[in-house]
Amino acid sequence: MHISEFQRLISEKYEKRDRERGTSRTFMWFIEEVGELSTALVSEDRDNAVEEFADVFAWLCTLANINDIDLEKACVKYTSGKLKGFKPK
Repeated sequence: MHISEFQRLISEKYEKRDRERGTSRTFMWFIEEVGELSTALVSEDRDNAVEEFADVFAWLCTLANINDIDLEKACVKYTSGKLKGFKPK
């Protein structure tokens, strides 16, 4: 499945409600899921981490949808071969 396909699936299921909720409140749900992912990673619970990665990605797609961002196009930054360097540790 391509990123755009998953983003469209999330849109079809949830976008109406997500737009009603708005960006700020949706971002808080996203952050909550990131926290749950953090807990799963620290606890080394692989099964839970897999689930939380999916949740984080779904909420990221939701945020992109309600802000009219195509994530697949946004990822061109990393796939175009033009990205140089990296952030220092």
